[in-house]
Amino acid sequence: MIKHTFCVFDGIGEKIEKKLWQEGIITWDDFVNEDTIPFVSRERKCNINKSLKFYTKWLEDGNWALFARQIKRKDHWRFFEFFKNDAVCLDIETNGLATECGGYVTMVGLYDGNEYKCMVRGKGLTEANLIKALSPYKYLITFYGAVFDVPFLIKNYPALRFDMMHYDICLDSKRIGLRGGFKKFEKWFGINRDDEVEGMNGYDAVRLWQMYKRGDNSSLNTLIKYNREDTVNLLAVAEYVYSQLKRATGIEDYLHKQMYE
Repeated sequence: MIKHTFCVFDGIGEKIEKKLWQEGIITWDDFVNEDTIPFVSRERKCNINKSLKFYTKWLEDGNWALFARQIKRKDHWRFFEFFKNDAVCLDIETNGLATECGGYVTMVGLYDGNEYKCMVRGKGLTEANLIKALSPYKYLITFYGAVFDVPFLIKNYPALRFDMMHYDICLDSKRIGLRGGFKKFEKWFGINRDDEVEGMNGYDAVRLWQMYKRGDNSSLNTLIKYNREDTVNLLAVAEYVYSQLKRATGIEDYLHKQMYE
């Protein structure tokens, strides 16, 4: 999707992006190869050509940090296909309190498509370990994480930096009319949970942590299983939502038309 994207450039909104596609300017190379574009001024085209040179190089180098600074977060979903193999899904559990009232992170789940890693408070969850665990990744996937998980983590661990691109499924899906909690999304896309944690919610996660703190070690195992479902299922939901976001842009129609011309 990213090499079909033009709305990330100054002066190009989604309407002009579609107009470019209609004119057969489907890719970044198509744009550069056109001498002139009637509805894009020569000066603007020249500036975008320069930007495209840098963007193409950044993609070749996998330079996520520059994209994360340059591109507005609302457009980060467009990079999902490109950075999928360097992505990490993240979901946290807390003790149920706001940070200013003694709230803290009880657990951080990470999943990169191959391995699920769980970091538990008092069992390896530290600022240094979390920074190290996140360091290999270029792309972050969360559900409402831009509002909750990431700010909560930063308040608990001030040295932590999220400089990578961020695809927040909850926020980005609203542009195609999908609203609701994560469990609702799972049901929409036919994703089933382990029977032991089916029907559990955030309140149950807090309760399980409290039980563990009182000495019930089996509660911690259940909480980890609950977090695993939340974290691992993020990737499948991200795939479904991305495909619908991409379809909603209309790009697939223009690609199909170009194929048969």
